[in-house]
Amino acid sequence: MSVLVYTENWDGQFKKLSFELVSYARTIASQLSTEVVALSIGNVADDELNKLANYGADKILNLSSEDYNDFNPQHYSNAIAEAAKKEQANVCVFANNIRTRAIAPRVTVKLEAGFVSGCVAAPESTSPFIVSKKAFSGKAFARVQINKENKVLSLNQNSFGIKEDAKTVNVEGFECALKTSKSKIVELKKNTGKMSVLDAEILASGGRGLKKAENFELLEKLADILGPTATVACTKPVADLEWRPHSEHVGQTGKVVAPNLYFAIGISGAIQHLAGITSSKIIVSINSDKDAPIFEASDYGVIGDAMDVMPKLNEAIKAFKENA
Repeated sequence: MSVLVYTENWDGQFKKLSFELVSYARTIASQLSTEVVALSIGNVADDELNKLANYGADKILNLSSEDYNDFNPQHYSNAIAEAAKKEQANVCVFANNIRTRAIAPRVTVKLEAGFVSGCVAAPESTSPFIVSKKAFSGKAFARVQINKENKVLSLNQNSFGIKEDAKTVNVEGFECALKTSKSKIVELKKNTGKMSVLDAEILASGGRGLKKAENFELLEKLADILGPTATVACTKPVADLEWRPHSEHVGQTGKVVAPNLYFAIGISGAIQHLAGITSSKIIVSINSDKDAPIFEASDYGVIGDAMDVMPKLNEAIKAFKENA
């Protein structure tokens, strides 16, 4: 018996999300008195793979075949299910992001498992196996019991944290032959040189209250002042208007985020948007409408026109950082 965790990499590098997943798997493995097996798919160097051990992996499997260079949900889910069977893993852990949402349900079917998506905490009990997830657009929590012997869990990013304990383990090669697939690979354009909204610790997010695309320069300047862990985000209407790329769209129908600091600038606070940002540690909002719903979800609020407030805010933060 073991806990298998799929650790996604980005161009051969792991991010905070992968380390959080291993830490989460380590906690579950401790509850079950078993080991953590981390599975990496793709071309990742051994020194990078060894980082997974620092967060709780007892064993690291590396599937580096060129056959898996292109992401294919059918191929990836088959490989993960085969690894789970090989390691006799009765719990599989995934991130709750766009890519793994295409994998985890397939693995669930292959393992005849029970599946809970969007977990926000370690299981409160393992017999029976009960985990918590958010419900009703983040307004409540659901306690879900899995009765199947095999379990598949996906974890919301930034909901558990990282627990580091330096150690070294061996990296083992893993092979899995491709099965015939009817899928067609579609090449996707990636933003390069920019931090993803999912990885950012600070988000400067704008809505239609910014009035036009050019005014997002104020948010870009704010993100530059705040440093490399900050980036720009937006609401769905802004992305639909093509003021900003859809990769920056946060909300229930976009990316669900959990930064340390979230600036909601010119955002009224539609329930679909709030559902995607409720896990933010601190929310600061700027809106000219004192009755805007965003203020109810905010820790700090400024009533005023974003076009008047933002230049002053940028200068104040810049001066503070220069004098710190």
